Amino acid sequence: MTEANPTPPLPDHLSIDPRSPHYLAAVFEHDIGIRFNDKERGDVEEYCISEGWIKVPAGKTLDRKGKPLLIKLKGKVEAFYR
Repeated sequence: MTEANPTPPLPDHLSIDPRSPHYLAAVFEHDIGIRFNDKERGDVEEYCISEGWIKVPAGKTLDRKGKPLLIKLKGKVEAFYR
């Protein structure tokens, strides 16, 4: 059985912010998972596999534009389709 909408390859650098140059709408049509240091994370806003980092919200803190403040965590990053 063939899929009507095949999954595109996951990029090395991806962001969920539509204003970012690293945003790809075609990837977000499918459910994506991020594994950071062998633990699955659901709060990742941006990642880069080759540089080994993810950006996650820093609690409930917001910047002056109302977006969550992000912190960068370094480690082993894996992206996959669920």
